[in-house]
Amino acid sequence: MSLALLLIFVFLDLSIAGKEMLSIAEVVDALLGHGTWANDIIVNGHNVPRIVFGIGIGAGLAVTGGVMQAVFRNPLATPYILGLSSGASLGAALAIIFPISLIPMAITQPLAAFVLCFATMVLVYTISRSGGSLVKTETLVLAGVAVSSLISALVSFLTYVAPSEKMGSIVFWSMGSLGDAGWNEICVALPIIFIGIALMLTQSMNLNAMMLGDAHAMDLGVDVRRTRLFLLVVSSLVVAACVCFAGTIGFVGLVIPHMIRLILGPDNRLILPLSAVGGGAFVVMCDFIAHYAAQFFGVLPIGIVTAIIGAPFFIYLLCSRKKEVGW
Repeated sequence: MSLALLLIFVFLDLSIAGKEMLSIAEVVDALLGHGTWANDIIVNGHNVPRIVFGIGIGAGLAVTGGVMQAVFRNPLATPYILGLSSGASLGAALAIIFPISLIPMAITQPLAAFVLCFATMVLVYTISRSGGSLVKTETLVLAGVAVSSLISALVSFLTYVAPSEKMGSIVFWSMGSLGDAGWNEICVALPIIFIGIALMLTQSMNLNAMMLGDAHAMDLGVDVRRTRLFLLVVSSLVVAACVCFAGTIGFVGLVIPHMIRLILGPDNRLILPLSAVGGGAFVVMCDFIAHYAAQFFGVLPIGIVTAIIGAPFFIYLLCSRKKEVGW
């Protein structure tokens, strides 16, 4: 079903041409190089790169969300909720505002995003483990929200003091967008994302064991400490690669793994690979909505669309776990 939805929304997003929609024949002709010059520019020059980028970002964020929920044994743990996306955004914003002339932006921006993303994860996890106790649901979420709010304030401050020629692009970028995706950015980000996904998929069995608790996992032969550190480093790298060129696109890692878990159960050997397909379909669907809405509202950041869909889902999860966490 995820693959079918992905194919449907890929075609719909390919067919967007301003205020009009191209026909199936026109899209196919353009993809095969037999279409008109205008359709070739629209389909191959504009729509294909943003769809390829969207699939990669959706897959990366969804798999990372599934991994973090298993690592922390917490259904609310996602890169966006825990502030990792905000941390990566801060690193990318710093790289944009304070470029290093001797090093290309294609290197400094992802590197700065990864460093701040990983530092944010360590900070949130350290706060959550106050007194050396196990990480609790409410502590982890509250720590993530607090740190994310602080980092968002820093990003807002940098936007406020940024040169006027960079302010508009930073504001739009902080809301998430695939509009600036080009093949250069894709060639940098997608290898990191897909290698990271492959590495996380290799740990599916260990994640199943860790969801039973650290003691049970160690009894089954899992090196819990090393596995957790490995997965958190890889997760930070994938989130940084997703955020550094497309900005903050939230709630993908929350919605998709939960929907698949509700349908197929808690086995991470199924959840993680299907989350990759479902996440790609979700982001392409949201990009199509943002793309189509542009004719009514102007250019609409994709992060607004994912938030409109994901925020009610997050509220539902909070309410459904209210008695369990004692709120």
